Amino acid sequence: MAERKVLNKYYPPDFDPAKIPRRRMPKNQQIKVRMMLPMSIRCSTCGNYIYKGTKFNSRKEDVIGETYLGIQIFRFYFKCTKCSAEITMKTDPQNSDYVVESGAARNFEPWRAEDEVGEEEQRKREAEEMGDAMKSLENRTLDSKREMDILSALDEMKSMKSRHAHVSVDSMLEALQRSAPVQQEEEDKLEEEDEALIKSIFQGSREFVRRIDDDELDDNDDDTITKEHEASLGDEDESGGSSSGRIVLKSSTVKFSVVKKSSEAKTQQINEEEEKSRKSNGLESLCQQYDSSDEDD
Repeated sequence: MAERKVLNKYYPPDFDPAKIPRRRMPKNQQIKVRMMLPMSIRCSTCGNYIYKGTKFNSRKEDVIGETYLGIQIFRFYFKCTKCSAEITMKTDPQNSDYVVESGAARNFEPWRAEDEVGEEEQRKREAEEMGDAMKSLENRTLDSKREMDILSALDEMKSMKSRHAHVSVDSMLEALQRSAPVQQEEEDKLEEEDEALIKSIFQGSREFVRRIDDDELDDNDDDTITKEHEASLGDEDESGGSSSGRIVLKSSTVKFSVVKKSSEAKTQQINEEEEKSRKSNGLESLCQQYDSSDEDD
């Protein structure tokens, strides 16, 4: 068992390799190989889609009479995974790709269309420059201009990158802190201007009359109100007017009036007078009763 794993085998001294018979292989013999599908295709027989990377067993052969710059072109035969119809494709060394010959159709690939358009433009340009020296000079001028623009853009990007490389997080925070007070001052200034504008619109030359409730009058200082009331009464007596107990305060922008209730002394005096009148009325009624009883007797 160990002899089959050895690397060096025994050759007898009378061994002659020329006496070994050679097998004659056909020139275009097919070889079985296992490979992966290099592109996505659609079977023409059943319409099944076979995607790129699908593994299958295939037969490979040389394409007789077709080469590209001395490179041999190969053909592959394989079967559809659903209907087992035979599909053939061959290599394309010119474009480093594969070409489907029969049995299927290749799916649309947008990048291949772009490449084809570029190749078509290149062929068209070469055909134009073939007999026209001025056209070739113009094309070369445009190419050099385009290259200069690209180089200038690259230099600008490099300079921008170098500027950004020297900027650190600490420096950015310091710059923000320096700019913050200036922005705050500008915002405060704008707010003040807005408030002044609003005041000028809504508080121009209009006068407002404010009415004071009785509760507010009761909470005020009694001495101050009584002094103002006495002063107003004195002014009215001198002028010959009637005192109504109303204090009118005027200013250039605000006008309001204060009406003073009767003082507590007045109310006490009125109550005493009412009680005296009641008592006198009671005495008079008693006297009348006594007089009427004497007359009856």
